[in-house]
Amino acid sequence: MPNRAMPDAPTATAGNIPEYTVSELSAAVKRSIEGGFERVRVRGEVSGLRRPQSGHVYFTLKDENAVLAAVCWRGVFAGLRFAPEDGLEVVCSGRLTTYAGRSQYQIVVESVEPAGEGALLKLLEERKKKLAAEGLFDEARKQPLPYLPEVIGVVTSPTGAVIRDILHRLADRFPRRVLLWPVRVQGDAAAGEVAAAITGFNALAPGGPAPRPDVLIVARGGGSLEDLWPFNEEVVVRAAAASAIPLISAVGHETDVTLIDFAADVRAPTPTAAAEMAVPVRADLVARVLDLEGRLVAGMARRMESWRGEIKGLARGLPADPRRLLETAVQRLDAAAERLMSALRLLVERQRARLPELRPGLLAAETGRLREALAGLGPRLAQALGRAFDDARRRFEAQARLLESYGHEQVLRRGFVLVRDDAGHAIASATEAKPGIGVALTFHDGERHATVDGRPKRRQAKARPGGAHSQGTLFE
Repeated sequence: MPNRAMPDAPTATAGNIPEYTVSELSAAVKRSIEGGFERVRVRGEVSGLRRPQSGHVYFTLKDENAVLAAVCWRGVFAGLRFAPEDGLEVVCSGRLTTYAGRSQYQIVVESVEPAGEGALLKLLEERKKKLAAEGLFDEARKQPLPYLPEVIGVVTSPTGAVIRDILHRLADRFPRRVLLWPVRVQGDAAAGEVAAAITGFNALAPGGPAPRPDVLIVARGGGSLEDLWPFNEEVVVRAAAASAIPLISAVGHETDVTLIDFAADVRAPTPTAAAEMAVPVRADLVARVLDLEGRLVAGMARRMESWRGEIKGLARGLPADPRRLLETAVQRLDAAAERLMSALRLLVERQRARLPELRPGLLAAETGRLREALAGLGPRLAQALGRAFDDARRRFEAQARLLESYGHEQVLRRGFVLVRDDAGHAIASATEAKPGIGVALTFHDGERHATVDGRPKRRQAKARPGGAHSQGTLFE
């Protein structure tokens, strides 16, 4: 196989050993390795993991005797179910190739799996420490469960036995409204769907078309560590820790432990137990209410009987007719009322008798107050009268100017004449100016008298530009 990968040998040199360039030899080795190992699975411990700005991941796989370089391209690394970490024993699948720039062979990783349950447990423990250090598992973050929720949100598979067990248990204990958010609970896509379901329930607005749950149940049946691994993913744990709705974790059986159990507000050993934690037993609740009702009625009866005995004991100290105790008090009240009215009349008479003595002093005091008030009002009245007089004068002057502008004297100053008959009536039209009557002509600076003759006024011929012998026009 190596002979087939070699390029055509050049002319033999001394000793008949062919001569190659470095690139030719590197290409031959590359073809030989890639042709002999098209796809391999390699088990080893991850060491020296680094991720430069390009996003590609470089690390080495090692065991007690050898080291193998590994590279995982950025697009492949983003889709890995298990991200390699330093110190984690994994099984990498991919293809072998060479990197001529460093004269090394390496594996191009296409998938990564933990090497057995031990590696998963180690990764689980390291992830648990990391999230605990961030405070996601603190008891102070835990929320109490509501005593009787109206709506219960369930995140689980719609086809498994888990949802049937939860619904059956809720129906037995206390029927409540259940909202199911269907998700896959196993496989590569399960973690993202579970986290999205928790976040989606929390995003529901109170009073919206879909009711917001009062408590959440994240449930799955039992399985191996690999089957339950989606509930150990960081995205699920962070979504559970950030949930504003109280959350019950019911993943696996009682012996199964996942990281969501630490982030949830309450851990249930089984999905059925989660339903029991979510609601009380209706029959027990009814029995308790009835018991409390009976105790309340009995307590009130005992209290009434005690009060009845106390009243009877107090009644023994009273006379046969309790109204007799009030007779004396009523008489005292009537006597006090009569004395009060007499005292009031006497007080009024005394004050009336003192009134003539007090009247001069009251009049003097009242006169002094009035004098002080008038003394203070005098200047203010003078100021007010002055302002009123000034306002009236300005209005009068304005009206006088307006009257003057509207008077006929101003019209006569512009060249008009007022014509009146002998009786002093104004003549406003030519028909009123009959021939032979006397008229008075009033100008702006005096008056003249005249008599209307009735003869029409002749127009004076205009001088022609050409003189008396010039040619006339057609419009004469």
